[in-house]
Amino acid sequence: MPPTEDSKVLVSRLLREVLEGREDPEGFFAVCVSVLGQQQTRSQFLSLIRPLSSADSPLHRVLTSVYQGYYQTEDNELELALALSISDMKDYQISAPSQESRLQQPKDSSNQISSVRLTPKSEARGGSHAQLAVAAGKRNTSSSQSGAWGSVCPPKTAQETELQKGARADKHDKETSGKGPTVCVFKPSASFSGLDMGQMTKDGDLNELEKPKRPKNRRQRRKACGQQVIGLPSSLSAPRPILLWFRRDLRLCDNPALIASLEVGAPVIPVFIWSPEEEEGPGITVAAGGACKYWLHQALFCFCSSLERIGSHLIFLKANAEGNAKGSSLCALKDLIKETGARTVLANALYEPWLKERDEEVVSALQKDGVECKLFHSYCLRDPYSVSTVGVGLRGIGSVSHFMSCCRQNPGSALGVPLDPPASLPTPSQWPQGVSLDILGLACMPRRKDGTTIDWSANIRKSWDFSEEGAHAKLEAFLNDGVYRYEKESGRADAPNTSCLSPYLHFGQLSPRWLLWDAKGAHCRPPKFQRKLAWRDLAYWQLTLFPDLPWESLRPSYKALRWSSDRGHLKAWQRGQTGYPLVDAAMRQLWLTGWMNNYMRHVVASFLIAYLHLPWQEGYRWFQDTLVDADVAIDAMMWQNGGMCGLDHWNFVMHPVDAAMTCDPCGTYVRKWCPELKDLPNEFIHKPWKCPTSMLRRAGLTLGQTYPHRVITDLEERRSQSLQDVTLVRKKFGQYVDKHTGCDLVPLPSRLVSEALGLSHSNGGAVEAGKQFLLPVITRMEFKHQLEDPDADAGSNPYNAVLKGYVSRKRDETIAFFNERDFTASVIYEAAQRKERLESDYRKMEGLPQPLALRGKARRTPTAKDRFSIVPGGAVTSPW
Repeated sequence: MPPTEDSKVLVSRLLREVLEGREDPEGFFAVCVSVLGQQQTRSQFLSLIRPLSSADSPLHRVLTSVYQGYYQTEDNELELALALSISDMKDYQISAPSQESRLQQPKDSSNQISSVRLTPKSEARGGSHAQLAVAAGKRNTSSSQSGAWGSVCPPKTAQETELQKGARADKHDKETSGKGPTVCVFKPSASFSGLDMGQMTKDGDLNELEKPKRPKNRRQRRKACGQQVIGLPSSLSAPRPILLWFRRDLRLCDNPALIASLEVGAPVIPVFIWSPEEEEGPGITVAAGGACKYWLHQALFCFCSSLERIGSHLIFLKANAEGNAKGSSLCALKDLIKETGARTVLANALYEPWLKERDEEVVSALQKDGVECKLFHSYCLRDPYSVSTVGVGLRGIGSVSHFMSCCRQNPGSALGVPLDPPASLPTPSQWPQGVSLDILGLACMPRRKDGTTIDWSANIRKSWDFSEEGAHAKLEAFLNDGVYRYEKESGRADAPNTSCLSPYLHFGQLSPRWLLWDAKGAHCRPPKFQRKLAWRDLAYWQLTLFPDLPWESLRPSYKALRWSSDRGHLKAWQRGQTGYPLVDAAMRQLWLTGWMNNYMRHVVASFLIAYLHLPWQEGYRWFQDTLVDADVAIDAMMWQNGGMCGLDHWNFVMHPVDAAMTCDPCGTYVRKWCPELKDLPNEFIHKPWKCPTSMLRRAGLTLGQTYPHRVITDLEERRSQSLQDVTLVRKKFGQYVDKHTGCDLVPLPSRLVSEALGLSHSNGGAVEAGKQFLLPVITRMEFKHQLEDPDADAGSNPYNAVLKGYVSRKRDETIAFFNERDFTASVIYEAAQRKERLESDYRKMEGLPQPLALRGKARRTPTAKDRFSIVPGGAVTSPW
């Protein structure tokens, strides 16, 4: 039958799609076979693609090779077989082709047993043509992965009329609209290998295959669905692969996007795209600091190994923005879709405003190109964009109690049960081209002038297991031991009472849902530990409300605070050289391991802000660069609150010395990270400047040389100055202070105003363009009292927020005794030296010989009768 004008128009349109990259060459050839027929395709295909020889010679060569591969064995007598493995199919059937299909076949290709029906709906789908190749294009292929995309048709007999076939086709078109073409294939049994397939077709004999055993387990069915028939190449009709876009969800357990990709039944291509410009966002977020990127490098390496264990592979891509930060990931995805022919992209959602905007642009652009893109919620327990204050109000906003009340009053979707990891992933017949992990530049180390590398990550490698298995091992160890002390002793720095799970949560190696379920299933279920997950969700909710949270103070009046510009103090704080052992130990731990517990983060933050008078943004940026769990939302919220500028004023300030009575009473933590102080007694380990000179000499410590002097000496004066600075800006900007309650006023975002006024989010623009709404927020009591007496010092304020820790009167008495003893010993020593000098001078004047010098240095052994070695109150005697 000669081709009609409509068929020529269709072939021309598809050829343009091949040139534009929206169709693959094999799919185009398959459609030509189905539309033009075997004979017309064989005679006219080369002339149709001849213009490509000059316009696109590589594409012309590919199409020519597909044509030659299809027809090169046409003159030989072959036994043609097509294998179909469908997980939901109960039995296989063999049928003879209709008379019409036999007429379209050439005489020497009568052995081909297949029939194809292309519906009008499927012609318009970009992903349908490649699926026809098994029935109309390529030979000796296996369709082992086409179960979810094709359907097996009942055998047709020669007595069916053209009217019946047309009616059935129209009915089936309506039923399968949008689901792709229907492919009818036949799978011969092994006993047919010696039979003449053409003779069997002529006689119309039907032989039913043995019914395969179907695994009952769902994972086993998925695994069997991904296995191909040995000896047969991959089928051209296999469903188009799915792109599984990994971001901060580097895990197999409880991964909704991963499980959703398995439900489709198509090959899965895991991909990770690194775009530092997009991660950073519009402001100074430092979202990808050095330690954070190094953890990501190691986590990606471990996750790639995990995927390889289940038969898959992770493709790495680096987006090149070339001056345009937006759309770089989109460009990388489009190139990958063009290369693989994928029509579906799945990923887990991210909630930073700039990343959410990026994802929305990606979804919109891909959907315009006919690519389905779906995002799943898994990074937080509660989607921050679904939290509402309706029914709760705005009073107390910023506190975790208010946030939990909002979640209880306006519950979202059910939390659900954690998902088990898959046993295997279906793989594509051909993997796309990617780059190596090192090309991403996540673990680049600086070099010295002589070319040697500065490996600052050595201690981080020794301190952490970067794999998903390491995350579960940490969780199990914590639930078996540390959780029992967490409620009362989570602030101890000298004991492993915390979980150390924050970096695994940040990079998605452990899902918050999995953590919550395991915590609730443990024998000890401390509410304090479970509230930490609520704090995490609260931080992301605040970031969605205030996108400039990482760099802009939320309280307008506090933007005018007078901060210090002493870079020397900042460097000393960053390097752990402040002269205050507790602060120095914490900052050195941060630099060496990339982590410190929450209590120590409060200590160093209070010292930077309340005592050094340095801006909170400096601390935030340093934390983002050195923490392995650096999280923009959490760090920004915590530093804003610690810097007195956030929605919640913490009613405490950590004292850099007395706080050690709570977190490190015996100095174990300080001795670990400040080894130069290890020989000091417990009484002086946190106050080396009070240690007697003789004890410093015996400990091998020289202040100013082996350990630095204090950068500031009068802590009380510095604290009072900080309090007076806050009072000054609150008086200067009185319009942001509530006259009745004395609380600070914060401008509300339009989203909260809309909820408070009962408006929809679509009317938020009208609210934003109107009057500014100010809300009283939580304000520290000492600020309110200081406003009445601005010149008073911090010590006289009845609401003084400085936490002194546990005060030990016994320890203070011991320190006083040691200093008194050292003074007495010094006086006695000076008197003895004076007596020796006088005696020596007298002997010289009288001409008498000098006394013999002692051969060895005398050492005094303390005894129970020695009153200088007895410590009052039964304390430990001197260590020398």
